[in-house]
Amino acid sequence: MRMVVRLLQGAFTVDDYYRLGELGVFHEDDRVELLGGQVVAMSPIGHRPAGCVRYLLNTLLRQIGDDVIVSCQDPLRLDRQSEPQPDLTLLKARGDSYRLRHPGPLDTLLVIEVADSSLEYDRDIKIPFYARAAIPEVWLVDLQNEHIEVYREPAGGTYTSVRSVSREETLTPLSLPHLTLKASDILI
Repeated sequence: MRMVVRLLQGAFTVDDYYRLGELGVFHEDDRVELLGGQVVAMSPIGHRPAGCVRYLLNTLLRQIGDDVIVSCQDPLRLDRQSEPQPDLTLLKARGDSYRLRHPGPLDTLLVIEVADSSLEYDRDIKIPFYARAAIPEVWLVDLQNEHIEVYREPAGGTYTSVRSVSREETLTPLSLPHLTLKASDILI
């Protein structure tokens, strides 16, 4: 089980978070994210989750069109106190590729979190933040138990549709009905 480590006491805004970075408290390549005003350390990425993210990234880049941007471990600004870094995010395409600002909930089509040691953290901490921000769909790739949890229909700060996809099944994102992925390929 992954232990969540709050690095700094306080309720920080996203602006505070960036100011702390500018002051050298932590650096751009440090594995931290801001959730609910808390700066949280992220666990190191093991070989299996990293390989799964690479597989998904390459597969998605090959199969989706120009109307979607695939973002890998980049900031997603949920509100003024939360800016997690999902493993993968499918975003609505923009001419500036989000160079002028980080994407937010209205830009997001799908968030994918790949979990091994971070399973409880991703399920119990991060997914509720995505629900409160009304992210339309989240996939939690559970490498420990070899299934994928699909969260849809956010309402009242929670997902009203949650289902588990086994190795033998396929997944199709709500926003990309032409895209079908085999769970067995993702869970290698």
